Amino acid sequence: MPSWIDTLRKSDWGVTGKWFVLASFVGVVAGLGAVAFQFVCQLVAWSTLGFMAGYAPPEPAGEHRRFEMAESTFQPWMLVVVAVGGGLASGLIVFTFAPEAEGHGTDNVIDAYHHKRGRIRARVPLVKMLASAITIGTGGSGGREGPIAQIGAGFGSNLASALRLSARDRRILMAAGMGAGIGAIFRAPLAGALFAAEILYRDADIESEVIVPAALASIMSFVTFSLFMPAELRNVPLFGSDLHYVMTSLWELLPLTVMALVLTAASWLYVNTFYGVVKITHRVPIVPHVKPAIGAGLAALIGVGMFYFFGQNKLALGVLSTGYGTLEVALSQAASAGAGLLCAVALLKIVTTSLTISTGGSGGVFGPSMVIGGCLGAACGLVFQSMWPDVVTQPEAFAIVGMAGFFAGSARAPISTVIMVSEITGDYGLLLPTLWVSTLCFLLCSPWTLYHMQVTSRLDSPAHRGELLADVLAGLRVADVPLKQRQVVSEAATLPSICESLAESTQDYFPVVDADGGLVGIFSIGDVRAYLDDRTLWPLAIARDVMTTELIKLTSEDDLNTAMKRFTQLNVEEIPVVETSDPKRLLGMLRRKDVLSAYNRKLFEHQKDVAEHA
Repeated sequence: MPSWIDTLRKSDWGVTGKWFVLASFVGVVAGLGAVAFQFVCQLVAWSTLGFMAGYAPPEPAGEHRRFEMAESTFQPWMLVVVAVGGGLASGLIVFTFAPEAEGHGTDNVIDAYHHKRGRIRARVPLVKMLASAITIGTGGSGGREGPIAQIGAGFGSNLASALRLSARDRRILMAAGMGAGIGAIFRAPLAGALFAAEILYRDADIESEVIVPAALASIMSFVTFSLFMPAELRNVPLFGSDLHYVMTSLWELLPLTVMALVLTAASWLYVNTFYGVVKITHRVPIVPHVKPAIGAGLAALIGVGMFYFFGQNKLALGVLSTGYGTLEVALSQAASAGAGLLCAVALLKIVTTSLTISTGGSGGVFGPSMVIGGCLGAACGLVFQSMWPDVVTQPEAFAIVGMAGFFAGSARAPISTVIMVSEITGDYGLLLPTLWVSTLCFLLCSPWTLYHMQVTSRLDSPAHRGELLADVLAGLRVADVPLKQRQVVSEAATLPSICESLAESTQDYFPVVDADGGLVGIFSIGDVRAYLDDRTLWPLAIARDVMTTELIKLTSEDDLNTAMKRFTQLNVEEIPVVETSDPKRLLGMLRRKDVLSAYNRKLFEHQKDVAEHA
């Protein structure tokens, strides 16, 4: 190992310096990874969709287009050919070199955090980047956040392994890399940091130890990514800077509440369709390498059908690729698209995304969720405007709120999603309605989640099993555990009488009391054995000679975490418990196994409560 790595690993910097250096390094690499990923995505789209089909997928106003598409005749049916070829290439790459890179990626990072000590194979980020760029660049319906999250997380994981850091530090760096990737690709550093801490759990729980490292990494990735953009775009949010909406009336909360119900239904449809296609795909008796080609081809057919059904309107092609062009129209001029087209794009985007990703294709599900929620929200806004024009004056505002609400419910991430939508649109005037709808969707969508590897809370994560053992035990008292009443021995008892007691009893520890019944010591069977070899001591030794007077005792008010520490310190199975106000008054003996039983009961009660409210 190089000396600088060994020095870095062994240095005692303190928490601040350590995470500043490591998280910043991860952020820079994640930013470079985002630049490379965006470049490859656009290169693939330019060389396939552009040259073969004459189609340039629209990009958001704030996106830097690195390749100008040559003008050529649009050939809709070539979209199917390109998509099938891209799906085949992606499937061959993924299932040959890194099968764990299939799908949307974020779930694999969550799984690695909870169950794999934060380990991600070194080849996964590269395979994920190439396969996802091909999938999205050839028209497959997917987002960029899943791949870049796995790229950043993979580097963080492998950096920690190279430095031989602990499993805890590796998990933190991995999560920081995930947040950094999100912060860079969406140019939303705050949302990236919160996303990394929030997306790991289904309930309203958060990984607090991840936030600061993820924030540092996300800032550095954002800066690094921005340096590779034209100066005029560096301060422009992803979806432009012309979106400035406000809630004009508190009455608007009523149609927004109705929209939350619509988004909840769409979320249920999205999750069930997505994983329903996964189940069907696994049952198809062909090699997995070609399944993404079938899914991509079917998705492309739907896109072409939409194009012709809506009078050769290219906005209908938002069901393919990222769909950001159609989403931008929904955010800025929804009326020009119409409620019918927007609603159709939203619903069929669910199908095309499921066909692309659930069949083994590589891409994210966050981007499609933005399109689904935004288009459905804009459609709702147009309908409510026609019904209640005095209250709903800006249907596009419903698109922004819909983006946040849909993903907050589907992915169980209400806070980071609200911030994400505000950052990518540059519009903070809708925080109140956005938070309202996101909270409603989060509560209503609790029975399902888009990320199946999420655990309910920190209490259910194997990553925190040791920590939470202490937390649970700290919430219980010795008084909560039944004590064992043990036979006591007088301090004046002779060795022969002690031996008789041992023969007649099944206990291993014997408290010793004085003439007044006060606890003065304790001995075990092992302590007595030391006297049995020397028979000259038999008539002379008494219990006071055998016992230990250096007692470590507990009171009924002590917590069980303290008790467990003392069991470990002494390496014994029982500890005497005394009255708080009278340290000599013995209440009974606390057994180690009874403490563990109390922990298991508490854990079972928690899991039962979670199941009942699920």
